[in-house]
Amino acid sequence: MPAVIISENTELSDKIIDVLKTIFDPEIPVDIWELGLVYEIKVNAEKEAQVTMTLTSPNCPVAESLPAETEEKIASIEGLKSAKVELTFEPPWQKDMMSEVAQLELGFM
Repeated sequence: MPAVIISENTELSDKIIDVLKTIFDPEIPVDIWELGLVYEIKVNAEKEAQVTMTLTSPNCPVAESLPAETEEKIASIEGLKSAKVELTFEPPWQKDMMSEVAQLELGFM
């Protein structure tokens, strides 16, 4: 399930994706974008970003820190006015949400 991107600014949404690819789940050596943890990216005309993401499990040890790290890194993108990360567990994350790159990296393909 690829992320839904709703953007008034393609350049900023591309920068957000680039940043997401630098954030790793500490238990899995794959970034959160390729893991399929990002469900939606919205960038409005005012250059405010909202990212909806999940974790591999509700009991994930980084449940507090990973969304905060993600929000902080996105907020640092030049040209972005603000960033908000919303955590959801609907739908629950499943291994088939990973990209082919992630599946290859983890030996699922």
